[in-house]
Amino acid sequence: MKVESVTFEHHQKEENLGIGESTPRISWKVVGDTPNWIQTSYEIGILRDGNVWATYQVDSSASVLVPWPSRPLGSGELAQIRVRATGSKSETTEWSDITSIEAGLLTRDDWTAQMVAAEQIVTVRGNLRPTYFRKSFEFAEDVDKAHLYITCYGLYEAYINGVRVGDHVMAPGWTSYKHHLSYQTYDVGHLLKKGTNVIGVEVGEGWHCGRLGWNGGDRYIYADRLAILAQLEVSLSSWKRVTIGSDETWRTSGGPTTSSEIYDGEEYDAALEIPGWSTASVDDEKWSYVEKIDFPTAKLQVPKGPPVRETEIVKAQKVIRSPTGKVILDFGQNLVGRVRARTSGPKGQKIVFTHTEVLEDGEVATRPLRDCKATDSLTLGAKSIVWEPKFTFHGFRYVQVENWPSHGGEPLLSDIEAVVIHTDMKQTGWFECSDPMVNKLHENIRWGMRGNFVSIPTDCPQRDERLGWTGDIQVFSPTASFLYNTSGMLSGWLKDLAVEQIEDFNGVVPLVVPCITPEELALPRAAWSDAAIIVPWNLYQAFGDRKILLNQYESMKQWLEKGLDRQPNGLWRPIFQYGDWLDPDAPPEAPAWGKTDPQLVANAYLARITYLISKVAGSLNLPGDAKQWTAEAERIKQLFNEEYVGSKGHLHLDSMTALSLALSFNLLPPDKVPSAIKRLEHVVHSSKFRISTGFVGTPLILPALTAAGKTQLAYRMLLEKSCPSWMYPITMGATTMWERWDSMLPDGSINPGSMTSFNHYALGSVGAWLHATVGGISPAEPGLKVVRFEPVPGGTITWAKVKLDGPYGEVRCEWTLVGKVFKMKATVPPNSTGQVKLPGHEEVLVVGSGTHEYTVEYTPDPWPPKAI
Repeated sequence: MKVESVTFEHHQKEENLGIGESTPRISWKVVGDTPNWIQTSYEIGILRDGNVWATYQVDSSASVLVPWPSRPLGSGELAQIRVRATGSKSETTEWSDITSIEAGLLTRDDWTAQMVAAEQIVTVRGNLRPTYFRKSFEFAEDVDKAHLYITCYGLYEAYINGVRVGDHVMAPGWTSYKHHLSYQTYDVGHLLKKGTNVIGVEVGEGWHCGRLGWNGGDRYIYADRLAILAQLEVSLSSWKRVTIGSDETWRTSGGPTTSSEIYDGEEYDAALEIPGWSTASVDDEKWSYVEKIDFPTAKLQVPKGPPVRETEIVKAQKVIRSPTGKVILDFGQNLVGRVRARTSGPKGQKIVFTHTEVLEDGEVATRPLRDCKATDSLTLGAKSIVWEPKFTFHGFRYVQVENWPSHGGEPLLSDIEAVVIHTDMKQTGWFECSDPMVNKLHENIRWGMRGNFVSIPTDCPQRDERLGWTGDIQVFSPTASFLYNTSGMLSGWLKDLAVEQIEDFNGVVPLVVPCITPEELALPRAAWSDAAIIVPWNLYQAFGDRKILLNQYESMKQWLEKGLDRQPNGLWRPIFQYGDWLDPDAPPEAPAWGKTDPQLVANAYLARITYLISKVAGSLNLPGDAKQWTAEAERIKQLFNEEYVGSKGHLHLDSMTALSLALSFNLLPPDKVPSAIKRLEHVVHSSKFRISTGFVGTPLILPALTAAGKTQLAYRMLLEKSCPSWMYPITMGATTMWERWDSMLPDGSINPGSMTSFNHYALGSVGAWLHATVGGISPAEPGLKVVRFEPVPGGTITWAKVKLDGPYGEVRCEWTLVGKVFKMKATVPPNSTGQVKLPGHEEVLVVGSGTHEYTVEYTPDPWPPKAI
């Protein structure tokens, strides 16, 4: 047995430099072939000052987020860690490989640099022109070690002696800038030298200063000037320490990027390039001096999750000539990022790139972008160039290219490529089955998530919105946390949710986080604001971190006790609710006007979140709170039944969503459940197996049918191809999840609604059912300390494979069904156990680590489902 993957808090190994915790919790995985292996104790070795290892031995089976055993780290302090573990048969592993961590600047007093700003230069488009910042300095001796700590008002790319620092994009990322401003730490010793050195930073307006929101949006929500805070800490060969901080001696100048906006894109004029601008070869005497401004009042923090990075290159698949003669590149995949172009041509020639997700009538479809140009331009200089934008991103499959300087205006496929960007989370979940269209659905879910996890979890990546809508991630978080390790990113986002809710909005959880326009978006709404309770609970189930619950508990309580808009009896006051948003039967311009009473949705969710906070309190060992919330949950449940359930168990307006809510949230008395199941079965048949749910009903309908023993109905709905259904967009060529079930109509035209995105992950919340029911893996205990293996075959699917790289290691479930012979292979990682429930059998087998194989006879219910 061997200890691997030593990590700290929720940081990936690439982010161990400059962490924000002084006592980081430690995790590791044990790998090997010893069956039924359980850890009984562990040892952590820590090397700090000097060459003597301190070893801490603990009798415990814990191997995920165990307490830091040593004294707290100081700012900038380096520590080396190794781990070994002892199993139940007293065998002890070798020491793990040594992993280094280093603390960042942990207190405000550690910052000696000043916040400095450039002159405010507003372009004709109304945005701030990007700017260069620069400082030259001398070292009389060689450099031994150096770190750059940096953030900005805007978005930055840093350079030292002409070499780009790090690989982050869209840094420092989007946070609730009023309260939290992230900074990054880079190891830059190898970029510095004896003699003259130059640090250069290019800054664009980004989210901090740029236009955000629809109907024209608002500018300068957080700041109205581009500014940087940079601190370079250097150890020279003589061990002398030198700090180069941003101050009033820094210089600033415009550069070739003449305009850059999140929504409208970037403009670049190569004729304005300053060759070597971040090197000693440039004389900056004519550059302007910066101006010192107030130090940020927001807390300077280290991000909890990974940064945004370039993660993949997608090649253009074909060049299209539109009916009007336009040149359009098809990348074959709806993605999020920007293009990288290689070209040369006459100086002054302006190439324009327009990005869209779909075509309509053979032309790029820009109407769904609303007030968003999504257009980049490159004006050529005298030399060939390889160029891509820096401070913007687009959601696109198609790029219209105007005024390309060669080949009759048509670029070669090799001239332009798409660069995919997203928060660089580690992929943890994989799914595959015998049905190619279901596999495509799952791949579309994954691509939709990647495109909407750009610093924060957004609704869409292409139009004049791209905001952190709480309702979307509320329904999608179980799927997201299977596919990728979202623990750091989403716990950081929840931190922003809580601080805005508590400090700015008197307990109300805003509809988007960060909240850009409180008068429109800091409003109490069920299912959206309820993310304050549901998302932390879902993260706890996926990753087993009670600290997430503890950190968010005050937010949960304030939402229920102060923020929620109640009647005297405790139910929701009858205000506007989003309800089952984007029910397929809602009118295109009225997406809240679905079949299900929005008040029923709101109060069903109220019962659910009240029950969940009782579970949270129990998990936090707060028995008094748990008892109080349990009683309140039962009271709300009773009120729900009095308000919405008839004497025969029929729900008022018994839609697919209403019935799924009542069954999934356990809101009905036991004697009324059978009639509700029968009614749901009737509704599904009456719909001809087409989906009839919006955002809140979609994640629940298939689990509700499965729990009710109607799995074949669930598979029948999954596999339906007519509109609306999960398969319908695939028949129309979709490569991501759509916002609407019919974002594109069967005739190829775009839905007439003004709110029509082709990259929205909410309806991909079905992924959680694919993983748990088709694939067969779900957590039996938080963090998968105990794994549930319970695949339920159905439909025409004859095999499935699912893999999850969980907190304890790799979990696998593979099964086949040939005739009536069901075979399954389940893999449990060391230091965890499994619960195995085979289809058609009631017994639950408890197994230890290792791979377990089973063969049983199983006869599914009739397929296709019989008419009723």
